[in-house]
Amino acid sequence: MAVDRRLIELLVCPACRGAIEYKPRRSLIICTQCDLRYPVRDDIPVMLVEEATRPPTRGRSRG
Repeated sequence: MAVDRRLIELLVCPACRGAIEYKPRRSLIICTQCDLRYPVRDDIPVMLVEEATRPPTRGRSRG
C-alpha cells in the first residue's frame, strides 16, 4: 500500500510551503523548492521539519 494520492495533492512543505514530490520506492517526500526530504513511515508522511533531512552535498570544497 502507498500514500493516498489525494493526500499527496494536499501536502506542502511545512518549512517553506513549497510543492512536494512523493517518491514511493524511496519512502520519501521531497520539497521541490528547499529540497528537504521527509520520511514516509508505514504509509504515513512524517511532515515535521525536525524529521526532515537534506541530501548530501556533492563536490564540497575544502576551505
